[in-house]
Order: sequence, then structure tokens, then C-alpha cells
Amino acid sequence: MKKLKDGWKNIHLKDILSDDIRNGYSPLPAENETGYWVLGLGALTDNGLNKDEIKPVHFEKRVEKSLLEFGDFLVSRSNTPDKVGRSILFKNEIINCSYPDLMMRFRINETLAYPYFIEQYLKTKSIRAYFSNSASGSSKSMVKINKSILEKTPLLLPPLEEQIQIAETLSTWDNAIQTTEKLLENSRQQKKALMQRLLKGNDWLQADLAELAVISKGSQLNKNTLLDNGQYAVINGGIEPSGYTDKFNTESHTITISEGGNSCGYIGFQKEKFWCGGHCYALSNLKINCLFLYQLLKYNEENIMRLRVGSGLPNIQKKALESFSLSYPQDINEQQKIAEILSTADQEIETLQRKLECLKLEKGALMQRLLRDGYE
Repeated sequence: MKKLKDGWKNIHLKDILSDDIRNGYSPLPAENETGYWVLGLGALTDNGLNKDEIKPVHFEKRVEKSLLEFGDFLVSRSNTPDKVGRSILFKNEIINCSYPDLMMRFRINETLAYPYFIEQYLKTKSIRAYFSNSASGSSKSMVKINKSILEKTPLLLPPLEEQIQIAETLSTWDNAIQTTEKLLENSRQQKKALMQRLLKGNDWLQADLAELAVISKGSQLNKNTLLDNGQYAVINGGIEPSGYTDKFNTESHTITISEGGNSCGYIGFQKEKFWCGGHCYALSNLKINCLFLYQLLKYNEENIMRLRVGSGLPNIQKKALESFSLSYPQDINEQQKIAEILSTADQEIETLQRKLECLKLEKGALMQRLLRDGYE
């Protein structure tokens, strides 16, 4: 069994707390701004505090007791399984801001632990897995952790000086991640502006989607037959593949539209051969440039999503899609030029997304390596 280096300790979170863990308070939101705020459930993200997820509230004693201070930690105690246990270190991003009942607040003893080190540690895969595995609830979509679970969070704690060094090293990756996120958001906004400028024309033709393409639904595969690493993706109503298989039923370079579920109306473009599932529409026999039609549908994605019907499991009817009206230039060369410009913008976005994913993976691996250094 590996031995810890001198000064390194296996502890629980409760061992470094300076105060009790407390739930917040959820007041009724005010109709107008009051100068006081409460965080929304979506305020805690993997990348810190989302300052847009706030609601105005009236000042009262319970709000005052829930006001956040610099150095407070917040943890989501009730959320979806993948988000429960999300945490942030509050850094006065919002003045006069309180936290709701579905979050827990704590502070650490800074003579024992460095806040920015603990901030990084609570975002690691091992800690997130601990919260996810410890959570309970009658609903699969909403689970909870409690004070006891949070107190028992396992931590490998280095000496204070090493905590500071580790946090400073990881902050370099955080800066690179934040810079890349800003570049990615700028690229998305530029693409949006390009679409608004290029996908409108006074003399363009008008047609229903059924006049421009044949819309067909795929075939459902048994969920138990799906593979983790098959040759062909199974596209079946979601944004990401629902699995993989060793056979395909649809050719590459095909536009897909999600038919059912929360993401129904999502427009995808499949660059490789794939299996089109029973909750997915595929477009074939196109009368206009394929990439142009994809960009045109992507531009109209929000309107297409509004075609959904049903409350339990929403879906989009084929007839509604077929009668969806679109405007397009008659000149095939103009279609191609527009598609090329927007596809180039997509490539820039994809490059930044890959870079961002790599940076996050590198940071996670670095954190694990730095913690492994605690063993002789």
C-alpha cells in the first residue's frame, strides 16, 4: 500500500470547515429590481458562477442572513444527477446576492486549507462522482445530497504551501480555458451575424421543405443491441448519438432533424454514414445545395422547434415539417458560396471547441497527477 508523503493527509471536508454548513433561503422573486438578488439553480456551473442566473428579491431578515460573502463556497444540494454537487467559490461577482434553499454554503479554515485549492479539488471527477453516487431521490431527474454527505467529502490534503502551488499551476489552465471560451463565444456570435446577413434576400424564391427534399423517418434499433464503440453512430432524436452499431441505413452528408424528445427540432449534419433511428428524420433527394439547406434550416432551428406538439414526450409531425416555409436563392452558385462562408465559420467554431475540450482534459489530468505526487 502506498504511503503518503510527510505533511499530506487523507481527511474529510468537515475537518477543514470554519463554520457549520447551512442551507439557503428561497424568497418570492420581486417584480422589479430592488438591489438585492437570489441565485437561480443554474447559477452554479462547472466554470464558475453564471452571473445571469439571478432574480430580484425584497430585502428581509432571512435574505440578509443568506447574503453571500467573499470566500463562501456554494454546493448544489438538489439537481439533476449530472449537476448535483456542483460547487463554486464566491468572489463577490454580485453585490447583495443571497443563495436559495437548494444550495448549501460553507467556509473553510484558511489556516488549514487554501480556498482556491479546495475550489479546484471540488471540481475533480472523483469528487463529482462521489456526490453523484451518494445522491438519492424518488425521481431519476432530480436527486439530492445532504449536509452529512458534504461533510464526509474525501480529500487528499497537501501541506498549505503545496496547496497554493497546485492552485496557482491550475490557474494557468483556467486562464487558457477562459480565453478560449471567450473566443468560442465571439465566433458563435460572428456566425450568427453572418447567418442574419447572408440568409435573407429580397428576390429569393419561397418553397415548403417538402418541395426541396424528401423527409423520411428512420428505423428503431433495440436499445440492448447498441454498442459503445461501433463503426456507425445511431442518431435517434437527441443532439448526441444514442449509441453505436456495426451497420448503417443512411449515407454520409445527410441533414437530420430530431423528431422527438426535449431536443426535437434540432438540426444536425451527419458527415459519416450512420443509422437513422425511429425518432429522427433524414432529408434526401435535395433540390438545392445540401450544405446551404443545412445552414438555412439551422438558421430557422428555433422556429422549427416551435412545431413540437405533446406534453409528455414532445414530437414534431412530418406534415408540419413538410409545410415549413423557406426562402432561398435560385442561383446554385450563390447557394454554394453562402454555404462555404458559413461552413468555414463552423470549422472555426469546431476547432475552438476541440481546443477547449483538450484544455479541460489536460487540466483534469494535471490535477490528478499533482495529487498522486502526495504518495511516495
